[in-house]
Amino acid sequence: QVQLVDSGGGLVQAGGSLRLSCAASGRTFSAYAMGWFRQAPGKEREFVIAVSWSGGTTFYADSVEGRFTISRDNAKNSVYLQMNSLKPEDTAVYYCAAAPSLDRWEGVYEYWGQGTQVTVSS
Repeated sequence: QVQLVDSGGGLVQAGGSLRLSCAASGRTFSAYAMGWFRQAPGKEREFVIAVSWSGGTTFYADSVEGRFTISRDNAKNSVYLQMNSLKPEDTAVYYCAAAPSLDRWEGVYEYWGQGTQVTVSS
């Protein structure tokens, strides 16, 4: 089992930045690829960004490439999502998730955080 706790969400103006954190506990964190997904009101949950267990490979959604970055610190059992140049359409609940392999498909992610709300005002 891996337990994930998301944090760092909040209200920010368009063009601003936020950094989300995800703290993991339980089984070996470094064995898992980590991803962030988001769900806006009335929409399905969608892939945002993910990083391999080593941190060497990253997948991005087209909508966030160049604005969002993901990083991980395996010594601290944590993964981070740095969000810059935020837009109102980035407003959503953001979830971190852990998977045995790097993928954009949420079906391979076995463990999920509780979510943290990000609201971007125009």
